[in-house]
Amino acid sequence: MAHIVGISGSLRRHSFNSGLLRAATALMPDGATLGIASIAEIPLYNADIEAEGGLPAAVAELKAQIAAADGLLLVTPEYNNGIPGVFKNAIDWASRPAGDIGRIFGGKPVAVIGASPGGFGTLLAQDSWLTVLRTLGTRPWFEGRLLVSRAGGLFDAEGSLTDEQTVARLRGFLEGFVAFTRA
Repeated sequence: MAHIVGISGSLRRHSFNSGLLRAATALMPDGATLGIASIAEIPLYNADIEAEGGLPAAVAELKAQIAAADGLLLVTPEYNNGIPGVFKNAIDWASRPAGDIGRIFGGKPVAVIGASPGGFGTLLAQDSWLTVLRTLGTRPWFEGRLLVSRAGGLFDAEGSLTDEQTVARLRGFLEGFVAFTRA
């Protein structure tokens, strides 16, 4: 059984990216599961917080979920042509202390997808993640790419994915990523 953990980089209740992640949980191939990790309670990184009290509970929980997973699915919005600060902040916290990077991220299969109201999906944010993933020593999956453009017409008001073509693309993406994770 392959277990993937997915993280949405958006805090908005009805976000397209959180909706994309929720849809993915129902589309996993046989013999695979997708759990959702939250970044909602993770504070802004501050080395003083870490020095004075260690890792916040929300960070420890996120790290445990990533470490226990066979693969990691990052579902990224794109803000100002890059990675959302709140999402990068969560991954920065998860890399603390630096001696834990190998245990949490080392060799971990990772895929990045995203949805955006714009015409380019999350192309630039996904590309921006590559430097971070390389630095953390992950094993990114490059054989598949899922850029969901013009998301406003593909999700309902609650952020649920309603477009069947996108559902089919997401299902195929997940099948490929799970096969990569198992390899």
